[in-house]
Amino acid sequence: MKVLYFAWVRERVGKAEEALDPPAAVATVADLIAWLSQRGDEYAHAFEKPKVIRAAIDRMHVKQDTMIAGAHEIAFFPPMTGG
Repeated sequence: MKVLYFAWVRERVGKAEEALDPPAAVATVADLIAWLSQRGDEYAHAFEKPKVIRAAIDRMHVKQDTMIAGAHEIAFFPPMTGG
């Protein structure tokens, strides 16, 4: 699956996107965040406060308990503010 990072998540991870194949035990968005945070210091820093991270699967905003099976694209971004 393609994983996209936006705003300060992208800055902390150090890349805008990557192709990943997480293990089968990674079933939800929350599981993916936990798995990503174990991939190195830059990921740990980006996902240090997982409850504030927002996600979208195939361009649809989802909650962190959403299953990721069959996803083509998962995007992570910080909370959005309006103006």
